[in-house]
Amino acid sequence: MPKLKREDWYHIAQKVNWTFSYVSHEEVFPKEIVGETQVPIEAWEEWDEPYKMTYREYVDIQRDKDGGAYAVKSALSKAKITNKLGDGWNNILKMHYGALAVLEWHAGIAEARMARFGLDSAWRNTAVFGSLDEVRHGQMQLYFPHELVREDIQFDWAHKAMHTEEWVSVAARATFDDMFSATNAIDVAVGLPYAFETGFTNLQFLGMAADAMNVGDYNFSSLISSIQTDESRHAQIGEATLQVMMKHDKEKAQEIVDRMFWKAWRLFGVMTGISMDYYSPLKHRSMSFKEFMDEWIINQFMQNIESVGLDKPWFWDQFMYEQDHISHSLQMGIYFWRPTVWWKPVAGMGIEERQWLSEKYPDWEENYGPYWDTIIQNYQNGAVEKTLPETLPVLCSCCNLPICIPDAKTGKVEVKTITYEGQKKHFCSDPCQWIFERNPQRYAGQKTIVDRFLAGEVQPPTVPGLLNYMSLSEHEMGYDPENGAWALQYNKDKNLVI
Repeated sequence: MPKLKREDWYHIAQKVNWTFSYVSHEEVFPKEIVGETQVPIEAWEEWDEPYKMTYREYVDIQRDKDGGAYAVKSALSKAKITNKLGDGWNNILKMHYGALAVLEWHAGIAEARMARFGLDSAWRNTAVFGSLDEVRHGQMQLYFPHELVREDIQFDWAHKAMHTEEWVSVAARATFDDMFSATNAIDVAVGLPYAFETGFTNLQFLGMAADAMNVGDYNFSSLISSIQTDESRHAQIGEATLQVMMKHDKEKAQEIVDRMFWKAWRLFGVMTGISMDYYSPLKHRSMSFKEFMDEWIINQFMQNIESVGLDKPWFWDQFMYEQDHISHSLQMGIYFWRPTVWWKPVAGMGIEERQWLSEKYPDWEENYGPYWDTIIQNYQNGAVEKTLPETLPVLCSCCNLPICIPDAKTGKVEVKTITYEGQKKHFCSDPCQWIFERNPQRYAGQKTIVDRFLAGEVQPPTVPGLLNYMSLSEHEMGYDPENGAWALQYNKDKNLVI
């Protein structure tokens, strides 16, 4: 008997909603888990994903992609490529695996929530594939770095990071818990596959895949490319959901996109910004973080936002201003507090690297040069202890990252403070404060590392006590792999001016 063509039966198998007779709709789809909007229930019947796929097709495609990625890994396993690529590139790998591997699996929970509580059968079906995707991504990104642990114990943080109270891990969980697990199906559908995956996943995965190919890390490039093709497919959940919401509840859709766009921007300013501007080998830097943002976010993603009828986020001017600052401010913070991270922060401050930064960011020398000059002088004077922390930075009560980006109006780092239920809350920016104040009960309970320190949860209350609290052993904590040798390039007699 001949098989039917897919187009002859797919729409019948995809649209299998029915009217409940033994229970109410609210019992099957409780608003606490589904979310609340002004969209009528019947309007969700219009939900339609553009990229159609059957289960058989899904399995065939994933099998081929797995075969390709694992074949590359097997072929290159004895080449010890990472040993040849330098500390800067290995930092990128360690940051990526530690911050994303376990959280990719966590994203499978978010997709599974939509697979059960999505308000249309097509939505639920597509989310099933998305959940399988995220499990695959977590497995691959735990397996690939595993063989590297024997070479460098810091690669063990691919699995360990999200099970610790290390401050970058806390910041990552604060963002992804808000997006994945501590939320509802509608918020997930807009926040994860649209604001995050359609926008910033392209930035991290496409950019890193291209950079990996340029530096010769074909193993990582193959892995990331394999993952990104999945992201592109299940990211369609976001736009399909927005198409329905924009007809009935644009305000809600805009709020979700604005909130998750900002939180994703903050986190990827650390991961992708520093990686592109400081950790990537200079001869392989195809573009700066700002240039990459201009291409992938400011142009392409913003066109996508406007095409569905959304407005630019209300904080657009702040976002544009931070293009010139976020990677540099956070790099200085991470370099200074380098013992508190699970990689070996390179300074990225050789003379040629500094010239490159000045070319890509014309105001870099004025804004950041003097601070690096001080670090250079301390190294040259043998005062290495002055390049290391004795205290803790002020952390944002929303994004949990250091408050270190200068204010657009004053040019100085400004801490925004409010009092909520007798407790002071500090914020790095107006958008972070806005996110908190829109739903303070949602965020008030999360504690930054500094909050825990002041509450007596860190014992002894010293930097070594904090490192122990964050599960960083002497062999795992970060350090400058050059031990400041890069600072000796500079001539004292020229006042360090290039």
